[in-house]
Amino acid sequence: MKLIKNGRIVTGTGEIYENGVIAFDKKIKYVGADYDANGCEVIDAEGMYVLPGLIDAHCHVGLFGDSLGFEGADANEDSDPITPHLRAIDGINPQDRAFEDAVRAGVTTVVTGPGSANAVGGQFAAVKTAGVCVDDMVIKAPCAMKMALGENPKSVYNGKDQTPVTRMGTVALIRELLFKTQNYIEGIEKHEADGEAERPEFDIKLEAMIPVIKREIPVKIHAHRADDICSAIRLGKEFNIDVTIEHCSDGDVIADILRQENVPLNIGPTLTDRSKPELRNLSFCTYKNLSEMGLSVAIITDHPEITIENLPLCAALCVQNGMDPDKAIAAITLRAAQNCRIDDRVGSLEVGKDADIAVFTKLPTEFGAKCAMTFIDGERKA
Repeated sequence: MKLIKNGRIVTGTGEIYENGVIAFDKKIKYVGADYDANGCEVIDAEGMYVLPGLIDAHCHVGLFGDSLGFEGADANEDSDPITPHLRAIDGINPQDRAFEDAVRAGVTTVVTGPGSANAVGGQFAAVKTAGVCVDDMVIKAPCAMKMALGENPKSVYNGKDQTPVTRMGTVALIRELLFKTQNYIEGIEKHEADGEAERPEFDIKLEAMIPVIKREIPVKIHAHRADDICSAIRLGKEFNIDVTIEHCSDGDVIADILRQENVPLNIGPTLTDRSKPELRNLSFCTYKNLSEMGLSVAIITDHPEITIENLPLCAALCVQNGMDPDKAIAAITLRAAQNCRIDDRVGSLEVGKDADIAVFTKLPTEFGAKCAMTFIDGERKA
Protein backbone atom coordinates (compact mmCIF):
# COMPACT_ATOMS: atom_id res chain seq x y z
CA MET A 1 0.00 0.00 0.00
CA LYS A 2 1.21 3.51 -0.84
CA LEU A 3 0.17 6.72 0.87
CA ILE A 4 0.54 10.28 -0.40
CA LYS A 5 0.32 12.86 2.37
CA ASN A 6 0.54 16.62 2.96
CA GLY A 7 -0.62 17.58 -0.53
CA ARG A 8 -3.66 19.60 -1.51
CA ILE A 9 -5.89 16.82 -2.79
CA VAL A 10 -8.24 17.90 -5.57
CA THR A 11 -10.55 14.92 -5.96
CA GLY A 12 -12.32 16.03 -9.12
CA THR A 13 -15.72 15.60 -7.46
CA GLY A 14 -15.73 19.01 -5.77
CA GLU A 15 -14.05 17.91 -2.54
CA ILE A 16 -10.64 19.37 -1.70
CA TYR A 17 -8.48 18.24 1.22
CA GLU A 18 -5.78 20.61 2.43
CA ASN A 19 -2.83 18.55 3.69
CA GLY A 20 -4.87 15.49 2.81
CA VAL A 21 -4.09 11.82 2.48
CA ILE A 22 -4.70 9.31 -0.30
CA ALA A 23 -3.99 5.60 0.20
CA PHE A 24 -3.85 3.17 -2.71
CA ASP A 25 -2.52 0.02 -4.28
CA LYS A 26 -3.84 -0.66 -7.80
CA LYS A 27 -7.09 0.95 -6.66
CA ILE A 28 -7.77 3.93 -4.44
CA LYS A 29 -8.48 2.76 -0.90
CA TYR A 30 -8.94 6.02 0.99
CA VAL A 31 -9.14 9.75 0.31
CA GLY A 32 -9.49 12.21 3.17
CA ALA A 33 -7.92 14.10 6.02
CA ASP A 34 -6.15 11.35 7.97
CA TYR A 35 -5.11 7.70 7.64
CA ASP A 36 -3.04 5.19 9.59
CA ALA A 37 0.22 5.07 7.62
CA ASN A 38 1.48 1.96 9.43
CA GLY A 39 2.90 -0.43 6.84
CA CYS A 40 2.48 2.01 3.96
CA GLU A 41 5.10 3.42 1.61
CA VAL A 42 4.75 7.13 2.44
CA ILE A 43 5.20 9.79 -0.24
CA ASP A 44 5.39 13.40 0.92
CA ALA A 45 3.65 15.87 -1.44
CA GLU A 46 4.06 18.92 0.78
CA GLY A 47 3.31 22.15 -1.10
CA MET A 48 2.01 20.27 -4.15
CA TYR A 49 -1.36 19.43 -5.69
CA VAL A 50 -2.64 15.86 -5.98
CA LEU A 51 -5.12 15.31 -8.80
CA PRO A 52 -6.68 12.51 -10.82
CA GLY A 53 -4.48 11.52 -13.73
CA LEU A 54 -5.31 13.74 -16.69
CA ILE A 55 -7.41 12.43 -19.58
CA ASP A 56 -7.38 13.39 -23.25
CA ALA A 57 -10.84 12.55 -24.58
CA HIS A 58 -9.82 12.61 -28.26
CA CYS A 59 -6.40 12.05 -29.75
CA HIS A 60 -4.39 9.72 -31.97
CA VAL A 61 -1.55 8.81 -29.61
CA GLY A 62 0.17 5.62 -30.73
CA LEU A 63 -1.40 5.76 -34.19
CA PHE A 64 0.69 8.57 -35.68
CA GLY A 65 4.14 7.48 -34.56
CA ASP A 66 6.42 10.27 -33.38
CA SER A 67 9.28 10.93 -35.86
CA LEU A 68 8.28 7.96 -38.05
CA GLY A 69 6.44 9.41 -41.07
CA PHE A 70 4.52 6.92 -43.24
CA GLU A 71 5.93 3.88 -41.42
CA GLY A 72 4.14 4.97 -38.25
CA ALA A 73 1.03 6.52 -39.84
CA ASP A 74 -1.67 4.02 -38.89
CA ALA A 75 -4.68 6.23 -38.11
CA ASN A 76 -6.27 6.59 -41.56
CA GLU A 77 -7.14 3.59 -43.73
CA ASP A 78 -8.20 5.88 -46.57
CA SER A 79 -8.84 3.13 -49.10
CA ASP A 80 -12.53 2.81 -48.17
CA PRO A 81 -14.79 5.55 -46.76
CA ILE A 82 -16.69 3.09 -44.53
CA THR A 83 -14.45 1.13 -42.14
CA PRO A 84 -16.27 0.59 -38.80
CA HIS A 85 -14.53 -2.75 -38.31
CA LEU A 86 -11.10 -1.18 -37.86
CA ARG A 87 -9.93 -1.29 -34.23
CA ALA A 88 -7.57 1.21 -32.68
CA ILE A 89 -5.95 -1.50 -30.57
CA ASP A 90 -4.67 -3.17 -33.75
CA GLY A 91 -2.78 -0.02 -34.71
CA ILE A 92 -1.61 1.47 -31.39
CA ASN A 93 2.14 1.28 -30.86
CA PRO A 94 2.87 1.39 -27.10
CA GLN A 95 6.49 2.24 -27.90
CA ASP A 96 5.44 5.53 -29.48
CA ARG A 97 7.39 8.26 -27.70
CA ALA A 98 4.15 10.19 -27.16
CA PHE A 99 3.19 7.77 -24.38
CA GLU A 100 6.30 8.73 -22.41
CA ASP A 101 5.57 12.41 -23.04
CA ALA A 102 2.03 11.89 -21.74
CA VAL A 103 3.21 10.25 -18.52
CA ARG A 104 5.70 13.04 -17.80
CA ALA A 105 2.87 15.55 -18.21
CA GLY A 106 0.53 13.73 -15.82
CA VAL A 107 -1.70 12.38 -18.61
CA THR A 108 -2.60 8.84 -17.58
CA THR A 109 -5.44 8.04 -20.02
CA VAL A 110 -5.79 8.72 -23.73
CA VAL A 111 -8.89 8.03 -25.78
CA THR A 112 -7.28 7.30 -29.12
CA GLY A 113 -8.36 5.98 -32.46
CA PRO A 114 -8.80 6.45 -36.20
CA GLY A 115 -8.47 9.83 -37.88
CA SER A 116 -11.04 11.71 -39.93
CA ALA A 117 -10.23 10.64 -43.49
CA ASN A 118 -13.27 8.36 -43.66
CA ALA A 119 -16.97 8.94 -43.16
CA VAL A 120 -16.76 6.04 -40.69
CA GLY A 121 -13.24 5.49 -39.48
CA GLY A 122 -13.45 2.71 -36.90
CA GLN A 123 -13.32 1.99 -33.20
CA PHE A 124 -11.65 4.19 -30.57
CA ALA A 125 -10.06 2.75 -27.42
CA ALA A 126 -9.42 4.23 -24.00
CA VAL A 127 -5.96 3.17 -22.85
CA LYS A 128 -3.49 3.89 -20.06
CA THR A 129 -0.33 5.69 -21.11
CA ALA A 130 2.16 3.15 -19.73
CA GLY A 131 2.65 -0.41 -20.89
CA VAL A 132 4.48 -2.72 -23.26
CA CYS A 133 1.49 -4.43 -24.90
CA VAL A 134 -1.70 -2.53 -25.68
CA ASP A 135 -3.85 -5.39 -24.35
CA ASP A 136 -2.53 -4.64 -20.88
CA MET A 137 -3.21 -0.90 -21.23
CA VAL A 138 -6.87 -1.04 -22.25
CA ILE A 139 -9.53 0.56 -20.06
CA LYS A 140 -12.29 0.04 -22.60
CA ALA A 141 -12.18 -1.10 -26.22
CA PRO A 142 -14.14 -0.24 -28.16
CA CYS A 143 -15.16 2.84 -26.24
CA ALA A 144 -16.60 4.71 -29.24
CA MET A 145 -17.12 4.61 -32.99
CA LYS A 146 -15.46 7.36 -35.04
CA MET A 147 -17.30 9.18 -37.83
CA ALA A 148 -16.35 12.35 -39.69
CA LEU A 149 -18.33 15.04 -41.47
CA GLY A 150 -17.29 18.06 -43.49
CA GLU A 151 -14.06 18.95 -45.14
CA ASN A 152 -11.82 15.99 -44.32
CA PRO A 153 -13.61 13.05 -45.99
CA LYS A 154 -14.59 15.37 -48.87
CA SER A 155 -10.94 16.24 -49.48
CA VAL A 156 -9.65 12.68 -49.23
CA TYR A 157 -12.15 11.10 -51.61
CA ASN A 158 -12.37 13.98 -54.05
CA GLY A 159 -8.72 13.22 -54.82
CA LYS A 160 -9.69 9.60 -55.52
CA ASP A 161 -12.73 10.52 -57.66
CA GLN A 162 -14.86 8.45 -55.30
CA THR A 163 -17.88 9.06 -53.06
CA PRO A 164 -18.04 11.10 -50.88
CA VAL A 165 -17.08 14.35 -52.54
CA THR A 166 -19.90 16.34 -50.92
CA ARG A 167 -21.37 16.69 -47.45
CA MET A 168 -24.53 15.05 -48.80
CA GLY A 169 -22.49 12.06 -49.93
CA THR A 170 -20.78 11.68 -46.57
CA VAL A 171 -24.01 11.67 -44.57
CA ALA A 172 -25.70 9.39 -47.11
CA LEU A 173 -22.98 6.77 -46.67
CA ILE A 174 -23.30 6.94 -42.89
CA ARG A 175 -27.09 6.76 -43.07
CA GLU A 176 -26.92 3.73 -45.36
CA LEU A 177 -24.63 1.95 -42.91
CA LEU A 178 -26.93 2.71 -39.98
CA PHE A 179 -30.01 1.44 -41.86
CA LYS A 180 -28.18 -1.73 -42.87
CA THR A 181 -27.12 -2.32 -39.28
CA GLN A 182 -30.68 -1.93 -38.02
CA ASN A 183 -31.88 -4.50 -40.57
CA TYR A 184 -28.96 -6.80 -39.72
CA ILE A 185 -29.87 -6.73 -36.02
CA GLU A 186 -33.53 -7.38 -36.82
CA GLY A 187 -32.52 -10.40 -38.89
CA ILE A 188 -30.35 -11.79 -36.08
CA GLU A 189 -33.11 -11.30 -33.52
CA LYS A 190 -35.66 -12.95 -35.81
CA HIS A 191 -33.33 -15.93 -36.26
CA GLU A 192 -32.78 -16.22 -32.50
CA ALA A 193 -36.53 -16.04 -31.83
CA ASP A 194 -37.43 -18.44 -34.62
CA GLY A 195 -34.79 -21.02 -35.48
CA GLU A 196 -36.33 -21.55 -38.89
CA ALA A 197 -35.59 -17.98 -39.92
CA GLU A 198 -32.26 -17.75 -41.72
CA ARG A 199 -29.54 -15.79 -39.91
CA PRO A 200 -28.14 -12.90 -41.96
CA GLU A 201 -24.82 -13.66 -43.61
CA PHE A 202 -21.95 -12.52 -41.40
CA ASP A 203 -20.82 -8.95 -42.16
CA ILE A 204 -17.86 -7.70 -40.15
CA LYS A 205 -18.70 -4.03 -40.77
CA LEU A 206 -22.27 -4.44 -39.53
CA GLU A 207 -21.12 -6.53 -36.57
CA ALA A 208 -18.88 -3.63 -35.53
CA MET A 209 -21.83 -1.26 -35.68
CA ILE A 210 -24.13 -3.31 -33.43
CA PRO A 211 -22.89 -1.63 -30.19
CA VAL A 212 -23.66 1.76 -31.76
CA ILE A 213 -27.27 0.92 -32.60
CA LYS A 214 -27.72 -0.70 -29.18
CA ARG A 215 -26.33 2.46 -27.53
CA GLU A 216 -23.57 0.49 -25.84
CA ILE A 217 -20.94 2.93 -27.13
CA PRO A 218 -21.22 6.52 -28.36
CA VAL A 219 -20.28 7.84 -31.78
CA LYS A 220 -17.51 10.42 -31.84
CA ILE A 221 -18.46 12.63 -34.79
CA HIS A 222 -15.78 14.93 -36.16
CA ALA A 223 -17.58 18.20 -36.94
CA HIS A 224 -16.12 21.71 -37.04
CA ARG A 225 -18.66 23.75 -39.03
CA ALA A 226 -22.05 24.66 -37.62
CA ASP A 227 -24.02 22.83 -40.30
CA ASP A 228 -21.92 19.69 -39.82
CA ILE A 229 -22.55 19.82 -36.06
CA CYS A 230 -26.28 20.03 -36.78
CA SER A 231 -25.99 17.06 -39.17
CA ALA A 232 -24.29 15.06 -36.41
CA ILE A 233 -27.12 15.86 -34.01
CA ARG A 234 -29.68 14.99 -36.70
CA LEU A 235 -28.12 11.56 -37.26
CA GLY A 236 -28.13 10.92 -33.54
CA LYS A 237 -31.82 11.68 -33.24
CA GLU A 238 -32.80 9.89 -36.46
CA PHE A 239 -31.23 6.60 -35.37
CA ASN A 240 -31.47 7.02 -31.57
CA ILE A 241 -27.72 6.70 -31.12
CA ASP A 242 -25.49 8.47 -28.61
CA VAL A 243 -23.37 11.18 -30.21
CA THR A 244 -20.51 13.31 -28.94
CA ILE A 245 -19.32 16.27 -30.99
CA GLU A 246 -15.58 16.22 -31.63
CA HIS A 247 -13.77 19.56 -32.28
CA CYS A 248 -16.87 21.81 -32.37
CA SER A 249 -15.01 24.88 -33.69
CA ASP A 250 -18.31 26.61 -34.56
CA GLY A 251 -19.85 25.83 -31.18
CA ASP A 252 -20.51 29.49 -30.38
CA VAL A 253 -22.43 29.89 -33.64
CA ILE A 254 -25.04 27.33 -32.57
CA ALA A 255 -24.67 27.56 -28.80
CA ASP A 256 -28.44 27.66 -28.21
CA ILE A 257 -28.93 24.47 -30.23
CA LEU A 258 -26.16 22.72 -28.31
CA ARG A 259 -27.74 23.77 -25.02
CA GLN A 260 -31.13 22.50 -26.15
CA GLU A 261 -29.73 19.13 -27.29
CA ASN A 262 -27.29 18.89 -24.33
CA VAL A 263 -24.80 16.90 -26.37
CA PRO A 264 -21.32 16.17 -24.88
CA LEU A 265 -18.55 18.24 -26.48
CA ASN A 266 -14.87 17.32 -26.88
CA ILE A 267 -13.44 20.64 -28.03
CA GLY A 268 -10.11 21.28 -29.75
CA PRO A 269 -7.46 21.37 -30.99
CA THR A 270 -7.34 25.14 -30.46
CA LEU A 271 -3.62 25.83 -30.06
CA THR A 272 -3.19 25.70 -33.84
CA ASP A 273 -3.47 27.99 -36.84
CA ARG A 274 -6.73 28.33 -38.75
CA SER A 275 -5.38 26.11 -41.48
CA LYS A 276 -8.64 25.44 -43.34
CA PRO A 277 -12.00 27.16 -43.87
CA GLU A 278 -13.75 25.10 -41.19
CA LEU A 279 -11.51 26.62 -38.51
CA ARG A 280 -12.29 30.28 -39.13
CA ASN A 281 -14.10 30.59 -35.77
CA LEU A 282 -11.46 28.74 -33.75
CA SER A 283 -11.19 30.41 -30.32
CA PHE A 284 -10.30 29.57 -26.73
CA CYS A 285 -13.36 31.57 -25.70
CA THR A 286 -15.56 28.71 -26.94
CA TYR A 287 -14.65 26.61 -23.88
CA LYS A 288 -15.76 29.36 -21.50
CA ASN A 289 -18.97 30.14 -23.36
CA LEU A 290 -20.21 26.57 -23.73
CA SER A 291 -19.16 25.36 -20.27
CA GLU A 292 -20.98 28.32 -18.69
CA MET A 293 -24.14 27.08 -20.42
CA GLY A 294 -23.88 23.87 -18.43
CA LEU A 295 -22.68 21.71 -21.33
CA SER A 296 -20.29 18.83 -20.70
CA VAL A 297 -17.05 20.19 -22.18
CA ALA A 298 -13.78 18.28 -22.43
CA ILE A 299 -10.51 19.81 -23.65
CA ILE A 300 -8.68 17.74 -26.27
CA THR A 301 -5.33 17.94 -28.05
CA ASP A 302 -6.18 15.81 -31.10
CA HIS A 303 -2.53 14.72 -30.82
CA PRO A 304 -0.41 15.10 -32.91
CA GLU A 305 -2.21 18.35 -33.90
CA ILE A 306 -1.25 19.55 -30.42
CA THR A 307 1.25 17.20 -28.81
CA ILE A 308 -0.12 15.27 -25.86
CA GLU A 309 2.18 16.80 -23.23
CA ASN A 310 0.52 20.18 -23.89
CA LEU A 311 -2.91 19.12 -22.62
CA PRO A 312 -2.33 21.06 -19.34
CA LEU A 313 -1.18 24.09 -21.34
CA CYS A 314 -4.44 24.01 -23.30
CA ALA A 315 -6.36 24.00 -20.01
CA ALA A 316 -4.32 26.98 -18.78
CA LEU A 317 -5.08 28.88 -21.99
CA CYS A 318 -8.78 28.14 -21.54
CA VAL A 319 -8.62 29.70 -18.07
CA GLN A 320 -6.67 32.66 -19.40
CA ASN A 321 -9.57 33.19 -21.83
CA GLY A 322 -12.22 33.16 -19.13
CA MET A 323 -13.05 29.51 -18.45
CA ASP A 324 -13.72 28.79 -14.79
CA PRO A 325 -10.62 27.00 -13.36
CA ASP A 326 -12.71 24.25 -11.76
CA LYS A 327 -14.46 23.60 -15.06
CA ALA A 328 -11.10 23.51 -16.83
CA ILE A 329 -9.78 20.91 -14.37
CA ALA A 330 -12.94 18.86 -14.90
CA ALA A 331 -12.49 19.17 -18.69
CA ILE A 332 -9.24 17.18 -18.47
CA THR A 333 -10.38 14.79 -15.73
CA LEU A 334 -13.95 13.86 -14.78
CA ARG A 335 -15.82 15.53 -17.67
CA ALA A 336 -13.45 13.91 -20.14
CA ALA A 337 -14.08 10.53 -18.50
CA GLN A 338 -17.84 11.04 -18.47
CA ASN A 339 -17.95 12.10 -22.12
CA CYS A 340 -16.13 8.86 -22.99
CA ARG A 341 -18.08 6.65 -20.55
CA ILE A 342 -15.03 5.55 -18.60
CA ASP A 343 -15.79 7.47 -15.39
CA ASP A 344 -16.43 4.19 -13.54
CA ARG A 345 -12.65 3.65 -13.68
CA VAL A 346 -10.91 7.02 -14.01
CA GLY A 347 -11.42 10.78 -13.87
CA SER A 348 -11.63 11.40 -10.11
CA LEU A 349 -9.96 10.39 -6.87
CA GLU A 350 -12.60 8.15 -5.32
CA VAL A 351 -12.42 4.90 -3.41
CA GLY A 352 -12.57 1.95 -5.79
CA LYS A 353 -11.34 3.77 -8.87
CA ASP A 354 -8.01 3.08 -10.56
CA ALA A 355 -5.05 4.62 -8.74
CA ASP A 356 -4.14 6.98 -11.59
CA ILE A 357 -2.74 10.04 -9.83
CA ALA A 358 -0.80 13.12 -10.94
CA VAL A 359 1.08 15.34 -8.49
CA PHE A 360 1.73 18.90 -9.70
CA THR A 361 3.75 21.82 -8.38
CA LYS A 362 0.78 24.07 -9.24
CA LEU A 363 -2.68 23.38 -10.58
CA PRO A 364 -2.27 22.25 -14.20
CA THR A 365 -4.52 25.14 -15.22
CA GLU A 366 -1.80 27.57 -14.11
CA PHE A 367 1.12 28.54 -16.31
CA GLY A 368 4.40 27.11 -15.07
CA ALA A 369 2.81 24.04 -13.47
CA LYS A 370 5.02 20.95 -13.63
CA CYS A 371 4.10 17.35 -13.03
CA ALA A 372 6.32 16.05 -10.23
CA MET A 373 4.96 12.49 -10.02
CA THR A 374 2.67 10.27 -12.08
CA PHE A 375 1.12 7.02 -10.84
CA ILE A 376 -0.74 4.60 -13.10
CA ASP A 377 -2.57 1.66 -11.53
CA GLY A 378 -0.75 2.54 -8.32
CA GLU A 379 2.75 2.32 -9.79
CA ARG A 380 4.95 5.38 -10.10
CA LYS A 381 5.81 5.94 -13.78
CA ALA A 382 7.43 9.40 -13.62
